[in-house]
Amino acid sequence: MRWKDGRRSDNIDDRRNIRLSGKTKGGGIGIILLALVAMYFGIDPSVVLQEGGSFSEPARQSGYTPTAAEDELADFVSVVLADTEDTWDAVFAKGGSRYRQPTLVLFSGAVDSACGFAQAAMGPFYCPADSKVYIDLSFYQDLRDKMGAPGDFAQAYVIAHEVGHHVQNLLGISDKVHQMRSTLSQADYNQLSVRLELQADCFSGLWANHAERSRQILEEGDVDEALNAASMIGDDRLQKQARGYITPDSFTHGSSAQRVRWFTTGLQSGKLQSCDTFGAKSL
Repeated sequence: MRWKDGRRSDNIDDRRNIRLSGKTKGGGIGIILLALVAMYFGIDPSVVLQEGGSFSEPARQSGYTPTAAEDELADFVSVVLADTEDTWDAVFAKGGSRYRQPTLVLFSGAVDSACGFAQAAMGPFYCPADSKVYIDLSFYQDLRDKMGAPGDFAQAYVIAHEVGHHVQNLLGISDKVHQMRSTLSQADYNQLSVRLELQADCFSGLWANHAERSRQILEEGDVDEALNAASMIGDDRLQKQARGYITPDSFTHGSSAQRVRWFTTGLQSGKLQSCDTFGAKSL
């Protein structure tokens, strides 16, 4: 991916030198739940964290000094975020509205967000309560080593997916889905969650389409990296890997094939209306 000459975002909040103890008031969150959530990055953490309490001890400066490799990765994240800003600024302007850019928070180990306390095991997430994307850069090592999805464009896909949730928040889509939670069975709500996540995948592909047309960011193999990442985090693959069988009614993010399909749809069309997963008869 051609990124080093790209613009850097002004919306980075670097908290990597701030350390939290991991203790919360109000009960906290069990490590088993965190491990399960980590399997499915991209989930709205307010659903999981609303009973997790808030951080109970003051944050402290750690004297943390990032390595050169970590600083380069943080620089990369800033460029990708700026690129999503340019894309969605243009898309919203074309529709006659203004895009409100999100902040991306870099943290290490644990973080206190408006959606609650979270540990790095959760993976990257978007918090609609403060319109911020959160990521511990160590996730990218897990993406490469544990999920089998290496490559800088796979890393960019992750950021673009989370920004896709921000777009859904701005468009009121997320609120509509979450308001239906109390009126549906768990299986039916899971289906809505799948459509929400697949739309974020499609929005990620839409970003890649716009970025390539305007800034020629793609190098050979980049698209394959993103498609591989989408495939590696499908519900069916993760469930099969974790317990040896799958239960489609419990899917919350979509199968590998569905995630690949909707990222590809956004990539090929570059149009917002092509990402209407809620109106699609077949996913």
